[in-house]
Amino acid sequence: MARIVHDGGDADADVRVLATNVTVADSFLAKARGLMFRRSFPDGSALVFPFDGTAARTLHMVAVPLDIDAVWLRGERVERVARLSAWTGVGRATADTVIELPAGAAAGVHEGDTVRIDSE
Repeated sequence: MARIVHDGGDADADVRVLATNVTVADSFLAKARGLMFRRSFPDGSALVFPFDGTAARTLHMVAVPLDIDAVWLRGERVERVARLSAWTGVGRATADTVIELPAGAAAGVHEGDTVRIDSE
């Protein structure tokens, strides 16, 4: 089991867990499907897209009926955070990993912060 952990890097900020129900999209088909056609994305969930190497990564919300938060990572460094709207949202940033979270879960996560995938 894995979890997604955020560290803002501020001495006063607490490290917090963003998700404990983590699914890894580790095949071409899983990456292509993503959250399309899902009826729910419960709090505490995350979908992680690991890639071989760093490149521009685009997310689309076609056939995704839920708003989400997306976090693009280069290593463990946050490159971009965005709220993507159901059906019409699009986001793009350079990353080697992209994490999708339920809308609101990435509140307080900013560019330059650390987000890591911890194995428990």
